[in-house]
Amino acid sequence: MSNLFTRLKNTITADFHEMLDQKEQKNPIALLNQYLRQCEQETEKVRKLVERQFLLKEEFTREYRHARDLAEKRRHQAEIAAQADESELQEFAVQESVQYEERSLKVKEALQKAVKQLDELERKYEEMKHKLKDMNLKRLELMGRENMARAHHRMNQVLESTTYSNQPMARFEEMESYLDQLEHLVTSSYHRNTIDARIAQLEKEVKNNETHSVS
Repeated sequence: MSNLFTRLKNTITADFHEMLDQKEQKNPIALLNQYLRQCEQETEKVRKLVERQFLLKEEFTREYRHARDLAEKRRHQAEIAAQADESELQEFAVQESVQYEERSLKVKEALQKAVKQLDELERKYEEMKHKLKDMNLKRLELMGRENMARAHHRMNQVLESTTYSNQPMARFEEMESYLDQLEHLVTSSYHRNTIDARIAQLEKEVKNNETHSVS
């Protein structure tokens, strides 16, 4: 049964990756946008790490100064106790100064590591920001090339495709035929009206002549 589930899982995974490959081929800009969003998220995570590392460095700095100041304070107190012949108090102050001195050395070492790590994180963060900027510019370039490719594709369809090129020509020829017919009708109507008017005038003149001849 476990083998069946494993094969089913592998099949689904393979289909999923195949679908992603097809998506990449069909719409590379969308895939690039998705990748950029992921990079922006990772960059934001690094930014937060930089902030945390900076706060950690500040905390180590405070601890180092505090331990160093206490070590110096206990050494001074040990000297005063020695001058006052307070051997027990002097011994306690010396032990305290040694402990604080050791602590300050440990904290100093941790502080140096924190500073080094902060420098590295800041450098990586700046590199990631520059990389994101370059990728955004690359996306704009690809979008421009894609727009030009789409425009050329559409223009080629209009100029070269039989389907697209015949339709405008057919409509143009149809319009020309319609205008020719309209012109013919207007011309015929003009001639008919002109002939009718001329014949009516001639008929009127003939009748007038006949009337004058009889009288």
